[in-house]
Amino acid sequence: MTFRPKFVSFDCHGTMIYFDMAGAARDHYGAQLSPEGMENFIRDFSAYRLDEVLQDWKPYAEIVHNALERTCKRNGLAFDPAVAEEIYNRVPTWGPNPDVPAGLAKIAKEFPLVALTNSMNAQIPQNIAKLGAPIAHVLTAESAGAYKPHMRAFEYMFDTLNAGPEDFLHVSSSFRYDLMTAHDLGIRNKVWVNRGHEPANPYYGYTEVADVSYLPAVLGL
Repeated sequence: MTFRPKFVSFDCHGTMIYFDMAGAARDHYGAQLSPEGMENFIRDFSAYRLDEVLQDWKPYAEIVHNALERTCKRNGLAFDPAVAEEIYNRVPTWGPNPDVPAGLAKIAKEFPLVALTNSMNAQIPQNIAKLGAPIAHVLTAESAGAYKPHMRAFEYMFDTLNAGPEDFLHVSSSFRYDLMTAHDLGIRNKVWVNRGHEPANPYYGYTEVADVSYLPAVLGL
């Protein structure tokens, strides 16, 4: 890549942080479902979380609560609000994917790193502290008043950093949360970290890497 960005922006949960909602769901519901049923439950839980963030902003605890309640209903299981609270409280405890700290540390020597995260202000510092590299700017959905994939979340990043789409290399493992919106807003320089969350979609124009350890090479480092 010959482009030298002013900022390298990242999705946080899933891309940098190992976002183990699937494991949390298995811990609580695995004994009640067949293996196939558990996989269906996990897919539904993921889909309902996306549907919830597409609505007006609300605290992330409510996102988890509502998505889990809808998932339980769809799968014929009793919903317990205490389970939703327990899963929500796990989020700040999760650390980085193994490939992340070394890759980030190398990039941070040359570029300001930005975390654009669907998180709460009080929730994200613990995750960021575990990354092992300096993050210059941490921009949350709570501060933006919108979750990704809403354009408003990205526009909040542009306004806060006094920059435009042309100034960023945006890195994410998700098309639906990040890369599709980044494309629509004119961020031409994008990296898809293929963590197996979603299938490839070349229409959106990106460089594909297997994990963050390959990202310094994309930037010529």
